Amino acid sequence: MRLIDDQGNQLGVLPLETAKRIANEKGLDLVEFAPQASPPVCRLIDYGKYKFETIKKEKDQRRRQNVIKLKEMKLRPKVAEHDFQTKFKGVKTFLEQGEKVKVTIMFRGREMVHQEIGRRILDRVAAEAKDIAVVERQPLMEGRNLFMILAPNAKAAKQEQQEGAAASA
Repeated sequence: MRLIDDQGNQLGVLPLETAKRIANEKGLDLVEFAPQASPPVCRLIDYGKYKFETIKKEKDQRRRQNVIKLKEMKLRPKVAEHDFQTKFKGVKTFLEQGEKVKVTIMFRGREMVHQEIGRRILDRVAAEAKDIAVVERQPLMEGRNLFMILAPNAKAAKQEQQEGAAASA
């Protein structure tokens, strides 16, 4: 087997007994890293410390990971102007927080005949949000619901964060 010591130096191709003896002398563990290689590659490491560091790296990566949530705003085809404005304020707030928004138009009964009304509402939402969002998914009919997904515009989100930081300072 090919043996690599704790500093990363190759000790060469050695028999298993010799590798075990060297590991015992140094007080380290003999760990096989590449069993499929020819000859197999083993390292001399402190296995407990190695496991601790890998777990720590995984936690750190999960912490840095930016999870984007999908918020949903539901509307009806017969939405009144004030109700539309109120719902749009919610959509705008979600987008400014850096979250994606699924805008859904729900149809009931005979409203299904006039799907163009729902499309016009979604087009209006997209037009009013064009400076802070991009349309990630164009309007799509799924069952009795027509929906569209808006994603925050990267430049607008950064400006909002900078303005928020300046206001709090």
